[in-house]
Amino acid sequence: MGWFWAETAPVAPHPIPRGSAEPPPACPMSKKAAPPPPRVPEIASTSQGACPYVPPDTPSPASSTTPAPPKQGLLSRLNPLNNMPFDLSNSRASEQKHDLPLSREASTIPKADGSLWEYPSPQQMYNAMLRKGYTDTPVDAVESMVSIHNFLNEGAWAEVVGWERRFSRGLAEGYRICKRGEENASIAVGQDNPFDTTWTDKETPPPKLLRFTGRPGDATPKSQMLQWLGWAWPAKFETAPPFDRHDWFVERCGPSGCEEVRYVIDYYEGDPEPTGEPVFYLDVRPAIDGPRPAVERIVRWGTDMWWNATGGVVREVKKLEAERKAKEEAATAGGRRYN
Repeated sequence: MGWFWAETAPVAPHPIPRGSAEPPPACPMSKKAAPPPPRVPEIASTSQGACPYVPPDTPSPASSTTPAPPKQGLLSRLNPLNNMPFDLSNSRASEQKHDLPLSREASTIPKADGSLWEYPSPQQMYNAMLRKGYTDTPVDAVESMVSIHNFLNEGAWAEVVGWERRFSRGLAEGYRICKRGEENASIAVGQDNPFDTTWTDKETPPPKLLRFTGRPGDATPKSQMLQWLGWAWPAKFETAPPFDRHDWFVERCGPSGCEEVRYVIDYYEGDPEPTGEPVFYLDVRPAIDGPRPAVERIVRWGTDMWWNATGGVVREVKKLEAERKAKEEAATAGGRRYN
């Protein structure tokens, strides 16, 4: 779970719903004219001495039985790594009031080949929103939306890296890191800054984002449970449902080799700051596709809860105080001996 603040734009980007890629009925593109009937010559009525000329647009009897080439479906036009069109336009739309930047910003998130993912340009973002039917999007707000989009994805990747730092070497190593609570675990893995994604483990390759998909219409079991708790105990658990959901497929490499791990991300919008700045928080965790991700969740959250509930910080302070006194007594006793 991570909290993030944004300094621009009062609203989050629209979630992208699933829908058809066909143009709306009012669009002239949707009215497909019927093809003219083929002019196939009637062989039986043609005399033996007739001219064999056939007009160029007239198919021969043999070619008339050749099946037409298959049409390109919607899925074949989508990039399987992110479910976005391959040919996402970076050209100005006809209804734009002013130009939008065309440059794309590189992320800090590595791909499978080691290169970095790139975020869409503001112009591409605007064209994508028009494609999905958000024709009321103000053009002057698109740049802020792109900034928030990029900011949240960087935060989501930082959360993923935090999980990978704890468990890429196995459950036993993860428990050793997590057993003294979340704060001490962050120090142990060298992630004092929550946005730090630097991979410091020299023996294990860093994680990579293989592909991802947006699923805003599919509520996760955890978010549904939180909504039910909010209905039953609104004073304690009431919260707005997440405005978006992503599934990220990450390559994890450890001592036993590399594997693919699916992460689930719920995007929530919190109450704005007194200054009006929007606040977002993300719930990032491994999807329970097997027993190991479930154990990872229990280890990370359970050890932190146990550490705080049993006074782990107090015990740590008392232990350090006892060690300090023991050193002082040893130094005093050594000084007396030499005197």
